[in-house]
Amino acid sequence: MKAYRKVYQCNYKLPMYGSANVIGGQFATIKTKGIRIDEMIVQKCASMKVAFGENPKRCYDAKKQSPSTRMATAAILREYLFKTKNYMDNKEKNSTFDMKLESLIPVIKGELNVKAHAHRTDDIFTAIRIAKEFGLKMTLEHCTEGHLIADELAKEGLPAIVGPSFGSKSKVELREKTFETAALLHKAGVKIAIMTDHPVIPVHHLPMCAALAVRAGLDEETALKAITINPAEILGISDRVGSLEVNKDADIVIFDKHPFDIQAKTRYVLIEGKVVFER
Repeated sequence: MKAYRKVYQCNYKLPMYGSANVIGGQFATIKTKGIRIDEMIVQKCASMKVAFGENPKRCYDAKKQSPSTRMATAAILREYLFKTKNYMDNKEKNSTFDMKLESLIPVIKGELNVKAHAHRTDDIFTAIRIAKEFGLKMTLEHCTEGHLIADELAKEGLPAIVGPSFGSKSKVELREKTFETAALLHKAGVKIAIMTDHPVIPVHHLPMCAALAVRAGLDEETALKAITINPAEILGISDRVGSLEVNKDADIVIFDKHPFDIQAKTRYVLIEGKVVFER
């Protein structure tokens, strides 16, 4: 963790599953301190990962399995959500324990947020339809074509975690990728955060990605919020981190220049008020 902080200047992480599976599973929020995972966990169960679009389709089509289409991806997710509701309704009668369905119970109850991997507009709308059908709490991850439907997304009130806008358009569903997405979503009234999708783009480039969003039209204050307080609020941990306030954890990174300056270097990293890295 010490080496991680030195390289990435990052105090909090939300390590999650990839997007090869329709339902990836639950994951935790951790703080980069200590040497045991028990000391690092901030939220034991932070969110549930689901995926739409090319990744699950390509992964399973190569194995000659379902889903090999976008329709099948949506059907599989809906099937498991229906199974979970039925499992909950008949739990007292049925003694058979199902770990997979158990993990989805807090999702159905609205106690656990769903992070929906979606790039294209059709995948974004599919995610929203399913969220409405089952009453799910949801955030839109990547939201690459979100700027094309910004006004519609604003009506839905779902946060968008935008990125990575940096890097190549390596898939067809990334053809509309642009640094303007964050600015256009914010202008429409969508709550945004910015991500790098580490290790696709290493997390230490997060300030640079925010700076490039500023160059593309996002105001500087909102860009800073998009990598600090906004993600903290989206994760439900803003009472501890995300801003400099009394009674918060005092997890702070200090730079020698504006953090959006490409030449800025990290001078200090503090976790819970203690200096853990110094240059």
